[in-house]
Amino acid sequence: MKLVLFDCDGTLVDSVGLIHEVMARTFVHFGFDRPDVALTKSIIGLTLDIAIARMQGKPHVDDQATAMTAHYKAIFAETRAEPGFEEPLFDGISAMILKLAERQEILMGAVTGKSRRGLNLIMDTHGFRKHFIVSRTADDCPSKPHPGMVTECCDETGMLPADTIVIGDAIYDMQMAKAAGATAIGVAWGYASVDDLWKAGADAIVHHPSEIPGHIPG
Repeated sequence: MKLVLFDCDGTLVDSVGLIHEVMARTFVHFGFDRPDVALTKSIIGLTLDIAIARMQGKPHVDDQATAMTAHYKAIFAETRAEPGFEEPLFDGISAMILKLAERQEILMGAVTGKSRRGLNLIMDTHGFRKHFIVSRTADDCPSKPHPGMVTECCDETGMLPADTIVIGDAIYDMQMAKAAGATAIGVAWGYASVDDLWKAGADAIVHHPSEIPGHIPG
């Protein structure tokens, strides 16, 4: 048996447009300039309050970062409802998930810096909830790259980290996987460079979702 844990933003769904817009509106609301999209990309995967603090160059979450986090969450749903701010699946993701779901020796789950509400929305929108039997979000565990999301999923499913594969687009995903003792597979279509994924400890890099099943032994 293998446990396959997917990151969400930048791995399953292309959400940078939405995340950046909500982040930019939040920064402007608090009197800051709109951040560059490259800066937003660099923090995707982190828990929101830590991400905002890091974008401001702060070593720790302070009261302002906490207030900005609350504002971000308050305006997220209304921004997502606007035209052009959906979170579409990357090409090939749906077919890949369905192919893995056919394999009885594979369990699937999600490990994401999204909130529980945000992950549930993605799962329900794209019909994945029935295929993902375990998940951990920013509401449940410390921020990546802490290994807690992975180890808790392992504990819940009775799987060992050595039999677990983490698939993600961020350096934090690779670091989290290695810290937990799991295999790390980086995806080239997300928001971090392939070079950065290798440096962060990736055991393999895939360039299209159709390559993922071949990296999961039976």
